[in-house]
Formats: sequence, structure tokens, C-alpha cells
Amino acid sequence: MTSVDSPRWQRSKSCSGGQCVEVAKVGGQYLIRDSKRPEVEPLSFTPDEWTAFVQGVNAGEFRF
Repeated sequence: MTSVDSPRWQRSKSCSGGQCVEVAKVGGQYLIRDSKRPEVEPLSFTPDEWTAFVQGVNAGEFRF
């Protein structure tokens, strides 16, 4: 991967202590990784999968 292709990882402003999920958009894919283990291959999602996930989060479907 060249520097042009390198993901620009983002994390929540409320992230603290280095235990965060990071998100990047590369091409048509959304990449997700654990900030504590950046060397591990990120998970990859299509735009439709990402949209469904964000809608679920906003609807409170992932509350424990």
C-alpha cells in the first residue's frame, strides 16, 4: 500500500485511554480496527453495511 492509499484513521473525540475503535474510508470500503492492535488486519464493510450499522447505533440497538 502506498502513502496515497494509506487509510486516514479516525476515532471518536470521546475516546480515552487508548482503547478505541478506529474507522477509515478507503475507496468504497469502510475499515474498522482496534487502536490497541493496529497491526491486525482491519474489518472491511460495504457502504450499505456501514449505513445499517450506523443506523442501528443511532436507534440504540447495541446497548448492553
